[in-house]
Amino acid sequence: MNILITGATGYIASHTIVELQKNGHHIIGIDNLSNSSIDVINKIEQITGTKPDFYQVDICDYDGLKLALAGKKIDCCIHFAGLKAVGESVSKPLEYYDNNIGGTITLLKVLREVGCLNIIFSSSATVYGSPAFVPITEDCPKGICTNPYGWTKSMIEQILFDTHKASPEWNIVILRYFNPIGAHESGIIGERPNGIPNNLMPYITQVACGKREKLFVYGNDYDTPDGTGVRDYIHVVDLACGHVKALKAICDKCGIEVFNLGTGHGYSVLDVIHTFESVNGIKIPYEIVARRPGDIASCYADPSKSQKMLDWRATHTLQDMCRDSWNYQSKNLD
Repeated sequence: MNILITGATGYIASHTIVELQKNGHHIIGIDNLSNSSIDVINKIEQITGTKPDFYQVDICDYDGLKLALAGKKIDCCIHFAGLKAVGESVSKPLEYYDNNIGGTITLLKVLREVGCLNIIFSSSATVYGSPAFVPITEDCPKGICTNPYGWTKSMIEQILFDTHKASPEWNIVILRYFNPIGAHESGIIGERPNGIPNNLMPYITQVACGKREKLFVYGNDYDTPDGTGVRDYIHVVDLACGHVKALKAICDKCGIEVFNLGTGHGYSVLDVIHTFESVNGIKIPYEIVARRPGDIASCYADPSKSQKMLDWRATHTLQDMCRDSWNYQSKNLD
């Protein structure tokens, strides 16, 4: 299949391209490179032996998108592109709504014009807010998001449902990610955040390599086994494979479907720290500080629908995630 990948040089997208190319798909990647590097395209070629087609274009640029896709047959689009820093979204809500929602609307218009009515959307478990129950199934009602980034995911989902209702010929898969960590086992590609990391694992690896003095653990008084927040951490390669499997639903003319991509297991912040220390032989200094507003005690998936309908399941352990995260960081100290 000819697959259009938006946000192609990003963390999850780059790993997904690797898995798609391993499965024989042809990739057309687009990215505006606002928070990633063109070097990722060369690194994908280094891993797979194949360089994906790439165009530097913004999903908000209607004319640029049409030009990039002119004359190309697109069988499916996997839509990753978007601003993604939770904290920044609070201080720049208009920019996030404009880019993430406006860009998606522009993308859908162009896809319709070029005759591609198949899309897989990179959503998030943040749409569940403080979940009504755990483990979280796809039937769990969407909740109150705690930041504009989360609201953009929730609103885009609604746009996709409305699009399908108006035009049932669209085939749409919404993948709700839980907490991706890890890196490709080669250490060639991985998570490379700009500035202070928003997520736990890249912060741990930056402490491990001496870039940061210590890790801050936000709260140890939650109703969890050790008092720290519990999340469903999933290896980014497992997540990438979920997108390859999601193409089956597209080919089966699924209409519109939602799938959770998670392991089904919750790990606390301290579980992750201690596992990282054990696997890599590195001590991680940390300090317990006050809870962050909006954080919840536990959030982990029931992935049984993905297992049944997509024949997908996560296979990497937390030990694998910690090992591969440090392997990437240690080889990319810049």
